[in-house]
Amino acid sequence: MARPPAPGSVIVPDWHESAEGKEYLACILRKNRRRVFGLLERPVLPPPVAIDTASYKIFVSGKSGVGKTALVAKLAGLEVPVIHHETTGIQTTVVFWPAKLQASDRVVMFRFEFWDCGESALKKFDHMLPACKEKTDAFLFLFSFTDRASFEDLPGQLARVAGEAPGVVRMVIGSKFDQYMHTDVPERDLTAFRQAWGLPLLRVKSVPGRRLADGRTLDGRAGLADIAHVLNGLAEQLWHQDQVAAGVLPNTSENTPS
Repeated sequence: MARPPAPGSVIVPDWHESAEGKEYLACILRKNRRRVFGLLERPVLPPPVAIDTASYKIFVSGKSGVGKTALVAKLAGLEVPVIHHETTGIQTTVVFWPAKLQASDRVVMFRFEFWDCGESALKKFDHMLPACKEKTDAFLFLFSFTDRASFEDLPGQLARVAGEAPGVVRMVIGSKFDQYMHTDVPERDLTAFRQAWGLPLLRVKSVPGRRLADGRTLDGRAGLADIAHVLNGLAEQLWHQDQVAAGVLPNTSENTPS
């Protein structure tokens, strides 16, 4: 696969915090709450604003209990489950994210369709993993900072899930970063992993999202600020990969373990 781009080289990283960015973000918010989109729905922009939509399928992989469902919930602006329940079958969630391209100053609406499947279901039903991998544009591999075994399982996950898909974007996310004081994965191990695999590695917190004044409703804007680095990172990797596939950018591939 193509060498991952340097962070911030494809997508303007803090654009969502600008006045222009906030105008676009208004289409995925309603009264400071995140809007929930079904598979056939999309944000409505004002008539003068016409932007292209780039759609991608993303499979979220990782050991049971690392926080796959919680991560997708945070990305979608939904309540994070307080108690862990194994995901039964395949769960799909659509997240829209507007981002500005560095090269052209053009705004693109990214549509991410996240596929989450419980580990037990993957092991029990042979058709589950092929269905999740079919026409997938990116793999998100999760480990938990509080579960050393989940980190050590990453090479096996990469080989088993993405081994036969060399052209698909791969990213690694460490969950429960807010519990970093009790981490089972020290920084030196993260550095060694990045050097060995050459993959983007992001961190996310697992604390519940901030609330609006009523104390019950999730604050949509605050929630977006917490996960913007993940959505920008995905947009960056996927757009860059598309440009390489289209021949717009050179394929500066690098060898990574399989």
